[in-house]
Amino acid sequence: MVSVGRHPNITLMSYSEVEKVNGYVGNFTVTVRCKPRYVNEQLCNGCGTCSEKCPWKKIPSEFDLGLGVRPAIYTPFAQAVPRIPVIDTENCVYFKTGKCRACEKFCPRQAIDFEQKEQRIQVEVGAIILATGFHDFDPRQADQYGYGRLDNVVTGMEMERLINSGGPTNGKVLLTRACGTLDWPPGQAGAGKNGSRPERIAILHCVGSRGEQHEYCSRVCCMYSLKLATLIRETMGAEVVEFYRDMRAFGKGYEAFYDQAGQHGVNFIRFDRTIRVEAHDDKLAVLATDVYSGEPVETLVDMVVLSTGMEPQPDQHEVAARFGISRSPDGFFLERHPKLAPVETTTEGVYLAGTCQGPKDIPDSVAQGAAAASAALSLMDAGSVELEPFSTYVVPEKCGNCQTCEGLCPYSAISMVEWDGRQVASVNEALCKGCGVCGAACPAGAVVQNGFTNEQILAEIEGILTLV
Repeated sequence: MVSVGRHPNITLMSYSEVEKVNGYVGNFTVTVRCKPRYVNEQLCNGCGTCSEKCPWKKIPSEFDLGLGVRPAIYTPFAQAVPRIPVIDTENCVYFKTGKCRACEKFCPRQAIDFEQKEQRIQVEVGAIILATGFHDFDPRQADQYGYGRLDNVVTGMEMERLINSGGPTNGKVLLTRACGTLDWPPGQAGAGKNGSRPERIAILHCVGSRGEQHEYCSRVCCMYSLKLATLIRETMGAEVVEFYRDMRAFGKGYEAFYDQAGQHGVNFIRFDRTIRVEAHDDKLAVLATDVYSGEPVETLVDMVVLSTGMEPQPDQHEVAARFGISRSPDGFFLERHPKLAPVETTTEGVYLAGTCQGPKDIPDSVAQGAAAASAALSLMDAGSVELEPFSTYVVPEKCGNCQTCEGLCPYSAISMVEWDGRQVASVNEALCKGCGVCGAACPAGAVVQNGFTNEQILAEIEGILTLV
């Protein structure tokens, strides 16, 4: 990312979002809304003095998933590029009361700008790559896991932050007090040994995957569960029990890593589709049915880690409509063809990369990102575009300006233009994909699809009948 930020031909527009996309392949006009940081990017050098001097430091940190705190002026991500902070106006005292401005007083570069306004910038581009990522499944939707209801039930991402030496607890993992005096996690009742170290930890697979919430496999859960189990054994020395449905070690070297986890003393229990977590005195009880014996299994542990799966971003539908692409039944963006065009979409010039297209791990995301970049570069290098042979066109003499076709076109390829002193429909061949919706709906028969004229269809029928 540092190399990207320094590249002369790359413009990073962070803390921004795409509002509108017009045009077609090779000629897109993208409207970007740049939200105000209230920090001048040209003056700020990312020294962090403003964050250190901010007196309001008890705001739940998004990066630490609410397990830690941050100040009102902060850098959203630890490895953010560019490293420019942003002021949280909802929690900043100046924006709430008109007082404070400590960050402005202590900034050595005078980069704080409370008068900064929102901007909208239009960018002309030839190709677009979507890499909007995924959303982590919220286990509160599945009450059987006890997340948010029982103390010491955390997600894999939360455990990742807790066990990290640079995390909110400096790598120290302690059990939550039942009285709730610790800041994490947000449990209300259940187990706990008053801040002691957990001696036995259970890791539950397929939380939000392969179940009632989502029928697909999130792929990465098995391997990051094994990674967490190995880290727990190495750094904490706690006993680890993994409850899994199927161990899907699909990548290069993954099966060896699975064997290595077993050699580190990780215990594995394979369960069926039902599993529950309940409070049991000062511990947690994991209730499941062993697949091999068919007998119910009750395992007492101090902490439960939920391996949550991937799901589409909450605004996936809006983004798909904005860029004119489709979604698969599971909600992820749909590629043109899973084998022949895995990074292309039905909208020419728009490509996909990473987990916005479906669950995948880092190596697969990197490979797909390189493929999407290559496809975009090939398009620009060619200098021309091959159009669909079965696009439609409008016979202006027949068009009655009813605008039926314009409203039905799923690719926004039809617009009204002036012809011979009146408005008629016109088809942009660069956008048209030859779906035939407009031709079937036109009441005047003014829309004709190349290759499917009445004469051609009748000739095909006559040809077939001659063979009967």
